[in-house]
Amino acid sequence: MVNLRINDRNVSVPEGTTILNAARACGIHIPHLCYLKDINEIGACRLCCVDVEGEEKLVPACNNRVREGMVINTNSPRARASRKMNLQLILSEHDCKCATCSRSGNCQLQSLANDYGIIDNPYGEHLLPKKFTEWDSTFPLIRDANKCIKCMRCIQICDKVQGMKIWDLEATGSRTRVNVSNNISITESDCTLCGQCITHCPVGALRERNDIDKVLEAIENPNIVTAVQIAPAVRTSVAEELGINFEKASVNKIAAVLKTIGIDYVFDTSYAADLTIMEEGTEFLKRLQNGELSKYPMFTSCCPGWVSFVKSQYPELAGQLSTSKSPQQMFGAVLKTYFAKKHDLKPSEIFSISIMPCVSKKKECTLPEMRREDGTPDVDVVLTTRELLRLIRSERISPRRVEGVAFDEILDDYTGAGVIFGTTGGVMEAALRTASFIVTGKNPEPDAFQEVRRNPNEKDVPWRAKTFNIAGTKLNIAVTSGLGNARRLCDAILSGEVKFDFVEVMACPGGCAGGGGQPIHCDDIERADERGRILYDLDRNMPLRFSHENPAVKKLYDEELGKPMSEKAEKILHV
Repeated sequence: MVNLRINDRNVSVPEGTTILNAARACGIHIPHLCYLKDINEIGACRLCCVDVEGEEKLVPACNNRVREGMVINTNSPRARASRKMNLQLILSEHDCKCATCSRSGNCQLQSLANDYGIIDNPYGEHLLPKKFTEWDSTFPLIRDANKCIKCMRCIQICDKVQGMKIWDLEATGSRTRVNVSNNISITESDCTLCGQCITHCPVGALRERNDIDKVLEAIENPNIVTAVQIAPAVRTSVAEELGINFEKASVNKIAAVLKTIGIDYVFDTSYAADLTIMEEGTEFLKRLQNGELSKYPMFTSCCPGWVSFVKSQYPELAGQLSTSKSPQQMFGAVLKTYFAKKHDLKPSEIFSISIMPCVSKKKECTLPEMRREDGTPDVDVVLTTRELLRLIRSERISPRRVEGVAFDEILDDYTGAGVIFGTTGGVMEAALRTASFIVTGKNPEPDAFQEVRRNPNEKDVPWRAKTFNIAGTKLNIAVTSGLGNARRLCDAILSGEVKFDFVEVMACPGGCAGGGGQPIHCDDIERADERGRILYDLDRNMPLRFSHENPAVKKLYDEELGKPMSEKAEKILHV
C-alpha cells in the first residue's frame, strides 16, 4: 500500500494506482474527458492535471502513479485555471450548438463547461472547412467532425476492444483530426456498426441515424398498420435512463407508452428468440448428425455486427454461420406472413418497427436477403433504445403514470429462454436447453447450462469453453463477445488450436445488454453485466423457461410452418 495526501486527506491505495483512481477511491472527483480505464490513458485532454508538491509542472492524474508521501491538490488555483483554459481551447474547435445536438444534457464537455462557468470563449470558434465534414447521411452511423474533441476514445475502443481499426488520426499539429482509416469513406470500410465508438464518445461527435420521423409518419398514415417489437435488452436500460426503478419501466409499461403514442400492435422480440431457438437448435443437431461440423463449428447468426465481421474478416468461416435469420428478422417475417393472414392484411399494409439496443440492426433490416419476394422488407425501420427514449420524452409521457398492458395476441407469448438472448451466453444456454429436450425427450434442469454465462470477474478471458454430455453425445461449445475476442477465437479455430461444435458470438462486449444503441452515461461505467443480471432474474421467475414450450410458437408450427426446418420454415425464416 502507498500512503499519500490528496486535498489534505490521508489516503492509502495499492501500489501502481493512478492519481485519478486514488482520488476516486476516497470520493474526490477529478474532471476528465479522454480517459477510459485500461483503454485510453493518454492524457490528451489535460483536464485531469493536478498540483503535486515538488513538481514544477501540473501532472496528468490519469496516467501517473501514486508514490509514497505524495502530496496532491486537485483544485489549486493553477490547476483550476489550467482546467478552465484547456476547456476553452477544446471548445474553440467544437461546434457548440448544444440545442441541436443528440447529446445535449448528457454530454461530458457541456457539463464541464457549465460547471466552470464558461459562457464566453476568448479563443473564439475555429471549425473545420466543409470538405472535411461531409458524411453519408444515409449510413446508420453518423459522424459530426466539428463536434469531435480528438480525445481518441473512438480510435482506442475500436482498436483495443473491437480490433477493427476503423478510425485513425490524420494530418498533423493543429490540423490533426479523427477520420476513417486509410483515407476511405465509412461505407467502404469494414465497419460492423457495433456502435461502441458511439457509446464511448464523450460528446455528440458520433450518433446513430435518427429514424424517429419515419415511425411518426407511419403512425399518422391511416392506411398503415404499425407494429412494434421490443428486444429483450431494451427493458434493462430504459429505467436507468429515466431515473426510475426497473419495475416502473417494465416491458409492459413500455408497451403501454407505445400504444399511447399511437402504435397499433406491440410485441416482444423474445417470442422470435424462442422461434430462433427452434430453428437454430434443430439446424445445429442436423448439421452435427450429418458430419458438417467435423472441421469447423456452427456459429450463431443472430448478431448482425458479428455476421458482418465474419464475412469481411474470415470469409472462409462464413459458411459455418447458421442460416437462421436473427430474432428481429424472424419476427418481421412472421408478422408479414402468418400475422398478416390472421388479420386479413397485406404485407405492404404493415409497417414493422423494431426497438433494438443495436445500431447494426438498422443495416440488417435493409439487406436484400431480408426482403420478401415482392420486395417488402421483413422490418421497415429500426429505432435504438436511445431513439425510443427521445420519442418518449418528446411525447411527454411518464412511464411512472402509465399502467402496463399485455402484448397483442397471436405473437404474444415468450419464455425465459427468449429473454436471456439479450446477454452474452444467453443464446447458447437457450439453445442447449431445447437441444437437450430434442435429443432426450425431456427437459433438463433450466439452469443446467449456466456455465456458459459470462463471469464479470473474467473479463480478460477471451471466450468461455465448456463441454456438455447430452445423452452420451459430447458437445464442445464456446461463447464470446466483443469483436477483438471474436478475432482471437476465429484465429484459434482456423489454426486448429481449439475445436468446437457450436459457438455463440456477440459483437458488443457483454452482448446486446452492452449494445451500441443503449443509453450513454457520463460516468463511463460499463453496465452490460448489470443489465445481463436483470435478464437472468427475469428468466428465473418466468413460468416457462424453455423455447419449445412457448404456446404461440407451437401454434405457429401447427397452423403454418409444420415443423422446424420445414420447407416453408426455411423459406420464411432462413437465408
